[in-house]
Amino acid sequence: MPTLWSGRFDGERDDSLRLLGDSLRFDRRLYAEDIATSRAHARMLASVNLISDDELADLLVALDQVEHEIVDGSFAFAPSDEDIHTAVERRVSDLTPAGAKLHTGRSRNDQSVTGLRLFTRASIDNVSELVRALQTTLVDKADSMGTTAMPAYTHLQRAQPVSLAHHLLAYAWSLQRDIERLADTRHRVNVSPLGAGAIAGSTLPLDVAATTNDLGFEKTFDNSIDAVGDRDFVAEVLFDLALLGVHLGRLAEDIILWCTSEFGYMKLDDGFATGSSMMPQKKNPDTAELARGKTGRLIGNLTALLTTLKGLPSGYSKDLQEDKEPLFDSVDTITQIIPALAGAMETATFDIVRMEQAASDPLLGATDLAEWLVASGIPFREAHAIVGDLVKRSLAGEDSFESLLAASPSFGPAALERLKSGASRPSGHGAGSPEDTERQIDRLRTLLDER
Repeated sequence: MPTLWSGRFDGERDDSLRLLGDSLRFDRRLYAEDIATSRAHARMLASVNLISDDELADLLVALDQVEHEIVDGSFAFAPSDEDIHTAVERRVSDLTPAGAKLHTGRSRNDQSVTGLRLFTRASIDNVSELVRALQTTLVDKADSMGTTAMPAYTHLQRAQPVSLAHHLLAYAWSLQRDIERLADTRHRVNVSPLGAGAIAGSTLPLDVAATTNDLGFEKTFDNSIDAVGDRDFVAEVLFDLALLGVHLGRLAEDIILWCTSEFGYMKLDDGFATGSSMMPQKKNPDTAELARGKTGRLIGNLTALLTTLKGLPSGYSKDLQEDKEPLFDSVDTITQIIPALAGAMETATFDIVRMEQAASDPLLGATDLAEWLVASGIPFREAHAIVGDLVKRSLAGEDSFESLLAASPSFGPAALERLKSGASRPSGHGAGSPEDTERQIDRLRTLLDER
């Protein structure tokens, strides 16, 4: 069966080239976007009198039938179908003579990237909704934790006491940046390249504004060479998903640590953990470990595409066919990770007693005590040294930190009472006081409602 371009060639492609070059095995998932693009293109062709109204009607009926056949599995792909575009056009041409006119004024170069932009736009919307659902879970969980205390960590060492709610909200804020990044990227995705042709547009009187509006794009391409060669939008989305994956991986790492016997802060529901084939006592946080591990492939997909794009000449080259598999894989991967982590967090339980015992370590108040001295007029470096000396003497076994604090001429019993009451904990903007935590929760719920 002849290809779309066989008029220029004698003979068939070598099988090795066919196996290397045909993309149907992965781009067939773009059938809905390809058909939507063809519908819009056909309507435009009719509006500028390049096809008749009857031919338009036949094309739309044929496109509907092709979509139905693909959905119900009855569509018969042919060996000559290089990609989803070839397959759809071939079947439309089987159904109506008007199929021979469907490709008027367009190239697979602008056709394929239009479909990919539609897919990417929809994927951004879907991923953003999943992220919002995870955000909601984190905000709800934080709201339910009240003033439950835990240690915050730097260098994975206990640093200062914070509320569990404050810690959970830290994840929600990083996810908010991910949503905003995706929304910003969406504007650059939402550009129609249809009408750019192979590289230099067409001599036919195409109405590119009509197809732009028909497909719901915000704007039309400005330069036909750039339109068919631009894959910035794919790279940008892959970056957004990779960074989102990094944030999810950090949440996953904390889940893994908190579920260890050494921390003991958190327990996963059995539905989000697995056991060992050999050790009966084990309960493994596989949900979190897989989320952490799959971040690597998200980063790899971004790196792969950037490497492909590096050094390409302007316009279209077949290398650009390598845009789809990394994008598909990243979208599929992130849409598996997010619901699993959301479910794990929603059903997880926390050992409040264990967390608050850890947070009650008096050494975690060292920074607050130094700042208490600063408030009385002592320079911070001097205050830091005074408290550091008490810590050193306590760790050396001279006496408990509380006893040394009470006996210190710089502090005395009042400082000990302040430390025990927690009155010296940070209360400034964003520091996680009960009032600030409530502000954060309210702000995040407002942002979630604005979607």
